[in-house]
Amino acid sequence: MNVPNHIAIILDGNGRWAKKRGMPRGYGHVKGCENLETICEVAKDLGVKYLTVYAFSTENWKRSKEEVDGLMRLFRSYLKKCLKIAKKNDMCVRVIGDYSAFDADIRESIEKLQEFSKDFKTLHFQIALNYGSRDEILRAVNRLLRDEKDGKITGKVTEEMFSSYLDTAGLPDPDLMIRTSGELRLSNYLLWQMAYTEFYFTPVPWPDFDREELIRAIEKYNERDRRYGGVKEGEACSKQD
Repeated sequence: MNVPNHIAIILDGNGRWAKKRGMPRGYGHVKGCENLETICEVAKDLGVKYLTVYAFSTENWKRSKEEVDGLMRLFRSYLKKCLKIAKKNDMCVRVIGDYSAFDADIRESIEKLQEFSKDFKTLHFQIALNYGSRDEILRAVNRLLRDEKDGKITGKVTEEMFSSYLDTAGLPDPDLMIRTSGELRLSNYLLWQMAYTEFYFTPVPWPDFDREELIRAIEKYNERDRRYGGVKEGEACSKQD
């Protein structure tokens, strides 16, 4: 089985999963967080090198105050616990998104975790927090314009140069994107990075997404005829002859 180098996941369905069981939405988020720990270990064991998850979008602030406050408490707990998870899995953790919007203690926990895990190499784990792809692109454009004004950039802006201004700078683009719980949209997630990513949508809610479901997604990925710009790898030269 050809395991994707980089898998991106939209962690969807926690609230609906809890509601179906007569529990508050926060219970679903707690169970979803616990499952994230499991899937990180599964991904590492399968040989995935990069795993990026969509945990909190720029739009999630619009949810009820009770739910947002519950998520903030969960982040506080998880970020501390993630120190042990990172060490256990030799996992380098990086937060993408504008986390300056979070309270000081959460920002400090993020920075501590990133510094602690920076030299781990087996799995590179990215958590998208207060992330939205349009916001990311606009922030990148504004940084680029400032650097151009300061004389740090001259000449034409290339794809590679622009990518270096994104939150994912230095990371390979995702090979496979998985969205759980049956929704069929990207929800403002990694729009630049997923130009050639294969998509897999499953009705399984995130708390129930397990090793078997991940393997099923990878098997479906292996059925795809991977093409880049409409040309198979290895065909480019023959097309030009």
